[in-house]
Amino acid sequence: MLTYIIRRTLLMIPTILGIMLISFLVVQFAPGGPVERVIAQLTGNDVSATQRVSGGGADAAQSTAAEAANSAYRGAQGLDPQFIAQLEKQFGFDKPAHERFLLMIWNYARFDFGKSYFRDVSVLQLIGEKLPVSISLGLWLTLLTYLVSIPLGIHKAMKDGSRFDVWTSAIIIVGYAIPGFLFAILLIVLFAGGSFLDWFPLRGLWSDNWAELSLGQKILDYLWHLALPLTAMALGAFATMTLLTKNSFLDEIRKQYVMTARAKGLDEGQVLYGHVFRNAMLIVIAGFPGAFVHAFFTGSLLIETIFSLDGLGLLAFESVLNRDYPVVFATLFIFSLVGLVVNLISDLMYTWVDPRIDFEAREV
Repeated sequence: MLTYIIRRTLLMIPTILGIMLISFLVVQFAPGGPVERVIAQLTGNDVSATQRVSGGGADAAQSTAAEAANSAYRGAQGLDPQFIAQLEKQFGFDKPAHERFLLMIWNYARFDFGKSYFRDVSVLQLIGEKLPVSISLGLWLTLLTYLVSIPLGIHKAMKDGSRFDVWTSAIIIVGYAIPGFLFAILLIVLFAGGSFLDWFPLRGLWSDNWAELSLGQKILDYLWHLALPLTAMALGAFATMTLLTKNSFLDEIRKQYVMTARAKGLDEGQVLYGHVFRNAMLIVIAGFPGAFVHAFFTGSLLIETIFSLDGLGLLAFESVLNRDYPVVFATLFIFSLVGLVVNLISDLMYTWVDPRIDFEAREV
């Protein structure tokens, strides 16, 4: 197993280098940049990230960014060339692209991510300020999904083909088909003071009087703020995990060893939890790290925006629109590294759940 871990760890290096190189090349051909954005601000042609998004979606954002870049170049004609050269030096664009890439990789290898272009704060500090929101959404979404989907999937497998199985499948499939952001808007209209009830808060993770609350009140206030965002995000997550659990149990229940156990006179509880459970839950338990990272990094941008939650998803999106490259590349590097490490942990979880699995016996 140690050989396998070392081999997988070494493979992370070219993988991350490839991800960063492709992303760096794409950015070189993207319209505009931090220098052009500063010029646009000085000449009165700057368009904020929020204005781009509200102007008609992603296509409008891209066209507006291109127009801002073009106007920035036109506006630069009235600025001192020495000032523009100083701007380029300040942002590091006085060096060739390959030198900037190698310098970035060298700094990232030492976990030196620099400072944001447009916020006087280090990138790590900026990410740390957004972590509570993303951790809250990712952790609680994963736990809620597992706590609901696994018992439901097991019961569906035991009642396969029954009315309970049919109507629960219909509900979770419909829930999976509804986009999370649309369901979030519906929840706001119904329960957050939209048009009907005003039971839940609409923004943030805690109330303004958080510091004045007792410990118990803080916990309730925190869960009160998370109720609607988690409900909106979990609706689609239940379907995948529930059906995965059901199918895993059905596959195991139909195997020969289960028939043998029943023939020996074991009751259904002993068969289910003494024989089937461990084998059926292999793929479900081993996928926990990956499920957490997926919920942590990928599914919360629109939810964060709708519920005014300032997390990593919103930070990454705004950084791309504002051409804040240190934040863009640092978050990409960190997310990629975490993803690769979690994939390795998932493999190790397989061997922990089922010691019969030997990854050293196969090629990576």
